[in-house]
Amino acid sequence: MRLGIFDSGVGGLTVLKAIRSAFPKVDLIYLGDTARVPYGGKSKETIIRYSIECAHFLARFDIDILVVACNTASSYALDILKEELGIPVFGVIKPGVRKALEVSKNKVIGVIGTRSTIESGVYQKSLKEAGSVVYAKACPLFVPIVEEGLIEGEIVDKVIDFYLREFKSTDIDTLILGCTHYPLLSPAIKRYMGEVHIVDSASAIAEEIASYVKNEGNGSLSLFFTDQSPSLKNLIELILGEGQEHQLIPMLCSL
Repeated sequence: MRLGIFDSGVGGLTVLKAIRSAFPKVDLIYLGDTARVPYGGKSKETIIRYSIECAHFLARFDIDILVVACNTASSYALDILKEELGIPVFGVIKPGVRKALEVSKNKVIGVIGTRSTIESGVYQKSLKEAGSVVYAKACPLFVPIVEEGLIEGEIVDKVIDFYLREFKSTDIDTLILGCTHYPLLSPAIKRYMGEVHIVDSASAIAEEIASYVKNEGNGSLSLFFTDQSPSLKNLIELILGEGQEHQLIPMLCSL
């Protein structure tokens, strides 16, 4: 079985890692559109176009399932991709909402993401329909600092404080990281937010696709990127782990 995953950059590897752990025999093909990251500041039309191009690239490998690891693309392009490909297509928003509702005690939930994801209102709508009070905040600088390999330190702490300071005066007990890059900042965000549940979709997506996946294949892993930054290989190893260098060689591609 072949499963395709795409994201605007390296952040979607957090989703890939969770899927690979749950289904180690499935062949995985990952595409990170690092040449055009971040998607979060782009128009809806551009996000849809980029998403279609990424999906068609992965479709060349005869994938059986597509996982859209990018929250921004999941917000705007999911239904269109289902029509385009004619195979099961999953986004990361629904699993994140479901997980947050499970762990929240007081149903006061915060959501952070890119500008496009927050402006789409998709998280807010789903959470409010379930009876939650929602605080939402766009954090556009989080993606570029992660892509630069900055996940700890003074700069990271200052950016987190800049965006999340207002959340500390609310009653939220759960915070959704509504972008696949954000889990890499999770330790720093957790330290800042204190006793708040941190939720990201990577931990829930494997459950979402389980009934569609047959754990069959060679367990191969192919990583494609549209641009190779100096920090790319280090970020891949940081997310997926060292000791498997022969599988961690990023391949450049054009869409």
